[in-house]
Amino acid sequence: MRCAIAGKNGRMGKTLVAALAAAPDAELAAAFDLGDDVEAALSGTDCLIDFTRPEGTLEHLEICRRRGVHAVIGTTGFSPEQKKRIEAAAREIPVVCAPNMAVGVNAVFKLLDVAARILNEGYDIEVIEAHHRHKVDAPSGTALRMGEVVAAALGRNLDDCAVYGRAGHTGERPVTQIGFSTIRGGDIVGDHTVLFAGAGERIEITHKSASRMSYALGSLRAARFLRGRASGLFDMQDVLGLR
Repeated sequence: MRCAIAGKNGRMGKTLVAALAAAPDAELAAAFDLGDDVEAALSGTDCLIDFTRPEGTLEHLEICRRRGVHAVIGTTGFSPEQKKRIEAAAREIPVVCAPNMAVGVNAVFKLLDVAARILNEGYDIEVIEAHHRHKVDAPSGTALRMGEVVAAALGRNLDDCAVYGRAGHTGERPVTQIGFSTIRGGDIVGDHTVLFAGAGERIEITHKSASRMSYALGSLRAARFLRGRASGLFDMQDVLGLR
């Protein structure tokens, strides 16, 4: 399996290159950055792994579509319209697009679905996430996905019940609200906690990343999943057989 890496000089790009170097069944076919010839880099490549920015990822995805290259997308912060462009590309090539590629985080998504169905009455729900000072989107894609999982399990629409930060005289907390709190600082790789606060008890489901390698290894697992597929849009729940 010949893989190309977008954003080779970034924190995640460097980790992906290291993960590929240690993989027995994959090799680094190309690695590129802003200003490089992406068309040439993707020539003869089986799969692109991209953790860059939405605009750049979509440009790379269009080249993948033209060349029949599979795509694994870990980029976050896509707008609804940009997500539609990913869906359109996936009608011609196979794509895994997920807000978090770590296997452990995707296990947490499953746990949250179960927890929310059990704790469906009498519990206030808060999502707290922390990342390094360089992260440009908030809340993180992982935090938003956690909120979506919980909301769906409770029969709610996250757009209708989410609140992103609080300040001033906010009034009493609505019982159906799902709150988000964002922390940015230092070199925090990624911490996520979903808090279910009830009368006399709290349940916290937490995932902490100590290294970006977990994202890289999950991405390689996603790339393997796409082998032999002609088209389709998948996420890590599909990759891990958690549907």
